[in-house]
Amino acid sequence: MKIIVPMAGRGSRLRPHTLTIPKPLIPIAGKPIVHRLVEDIAAVINEKIEEISFIIHKDFGVQVEKDLLAIAEKLGAKGTICYQNEALGTAHAIMCAKESLQGPVVVAYADTLFRADFSLDTNADSVVWVKQVEDPSAFGVVQLNDKNQIVDFVEKPAQFVSDLAIIGIYYFKSGETLRAELQYLLDNNVIKGGEYQLTDALENMKQKGLLFVPGKVDEWMDCGNKNVTVDTNSRLLNFLMADGQNLVSDSVISNNSTIIQPCFIGENVVLTNSTVGPNVSIGNDCTVTDSAVRNSLIQNHSHIHNANIDNAMIGNYATFDGNFTSISIGDYSVLE
Repeated sequence: MKIIVPMAGRGSRLRPHTLTIPKPLIPIAGKPIVHRLVEDIAAVINEKIEEISFIIHKDFGVQVEKDLLAIAEKLGAKGTICYQNEALGTAHAIMCAKESLQGPVVVAYADTLFRADFSLDTNADSVVWVKQVEDPSAFGVVQLNDKNQIVDFVEKPAQFVSDLAIIGIYYFKSGETLRAELQYLLDNNVIKGGEYQLTDALENMKQKGLLFVPGKVDEWMDCGNKNVTVDTNSRLLNFLMADGQNLVSDSVISNNSTIIQPCFIGENVVLTNSTVGPNVSIGNDCTVTDSAVRNSLIQNHSHIHNANIDNAMIGNYATFDGNFTSISIGDYSVLE
């Protein structure tokens, strides 16, 4: 089994954090989004992962590439870096990793996390991960027949046809078949909105009689902007605590401070005269002094003083000293 992760987008809705780090490498509960994503996929497919191909922009830099290859290595897989330097759509992005489109493959967009308890139907030609939503008009949805087979893909339906939203993760029994359909779009310049779309390839495959079935997830967590990313961090912390995971490092120094679970607190963190939690993630080598921190995500090497923050997202190497409560500041920023 191979996993292809298109992640070349700039993550503009999550700025300033994505000015210095690609969105999929932002840590949620102490681990990069893309790392958690491929771990969750591995648990669902229950097969050995041979290769993970990360599709990035060439400007992401050497360190980002090293970090991604390390994620693949931790999962016992070969890591491959591919480049998409023009935003030409989902189909074009996947074709940037066309050498990896061989055998069974999962395509997963790296701005979402999920919780699921289903077994992958490897007898189907394709499985499309979906989640039941209250407002399907904001999403691409799938329509099912009475055999639980996908019979239609509808983009942002104005009238109700289904409440099963496509979350951006797909399994294909044959990477070669997917590659041929994507190549057809590129060769024949099949473009919508200025981009080559994966959904056009899916529709062509369905018209040729390939069997598509849904993989229904229990939870779908977005990381598109600051507010939903902080919320995803909170939700994931609660799931991990329910799973019995200890997320507070033994190296944490707590001086007259209280930790209200669930929290992730990394290595070499010093808490002084502070209350941290619930639903807080703090990265490595941070200090929190004379502060109250709730429902927030703080990355590495940052320092918080005299603060009362809630629904906050603070980047790396940041210093915050003040009375603001709902903030989003990026790497190397200082508020005093």
